[in-house]
Amino acid sequence: MKRLSDIGTIKDILSRYGFSFSKGLGQNFLINPSVCPRMADFSGAGEGVGVIEIGPGIGVLTQELCLRADKVVAVEIDKRLLPVLEETLSDFDNLKVVNADVMELDLSELIENEFKGMRVVVCANLPYYITSPVIMKLLEDKLPVEAITVMVQKEAAQRICAEVGSRQGGAVTAAVNYYCEPELLFNVSAGSFMPAPKVDSAVIRLNIYKEPKYKLRNDRDFFKVVKASFAQRRKTVLNSISSSLGLEKKVVNELLLESKVSPTARAEKLSMDDFVRIAERISDYE
Repeated sequence: MKRLSDIGTIKDILSRYGFSFSKGLGQNFLINPSVCPRMADFSGAGEGVGVIEIGPGIGVLTQELCLRADKVVAVEIDKRLLPVLEETLSDFDNLKVVNADVMELDLSELIENEFKGMRVVVCANLPYYITSPVIMKLLEDKLPVEAITVMVQKEAAQRICAEVGSRQGGAVTAAVNYYCEPELLFNVSAGSFMPAPKVDSAVIRLNIYKEPKYKLRNDRDFFKVVKASFAQRRKTVLNSISSSLGLEKKVVNELLLESKVSPTARAEKLSMDDFVRIAERISDYE
């Protein structure tokens, strides 16, 4: 099995295949040999488990997942990497590589076809530019997945794992907490990658609720309220919701008071229960 975190090995492989890094795809390959084994361990990969990996690169994390899980399906958008992965991961017969854009892929169908009878987890080193869209797709699709373990930009990790109602929290914090319990696992320095990005990263694990923690008549109203509340986070929640949703201030003021939320509060001060109550009142109003 090749040491895919070794710089010399990486350069040799990429040279032979004429591969060059794509800034547009946010490609940074891990060269710190301690990171991927830890990620794989935290992911829950093991006997009876199937793993979806997003963006395998040259396969450094994929190797570790294949050593632990019953099956791994790696989704790679860059077709230039397909022959590379065929070489680097030739030792494994429990791997399938899918050349596709994960944002356009029917993951429910993939899970049904590839992981029958298995528990399923997601593990990935996500490109910075698409972190939030990928995470929200995985959550909003309500997949039969136990946990999502991903490496993201450190600042994004801190925001996702912040407490709802804290200054560091934002719309993505509340959105993620609606579906799961986020956990910050460990930091990864910029020097752990080739080429090195300008910022550090962190690995987080999103533990999906087995049963919905918040039961609303319309999930979309919750996310609509959260997005509107943080759209102009320097403004009061009254002004921000009124402006973003096109509702009269008088109406929003009444809805907030009925939700036991101060109209002069700012979004960063609201709790999950606050957002849930506002969403319920919005549903009633509409």
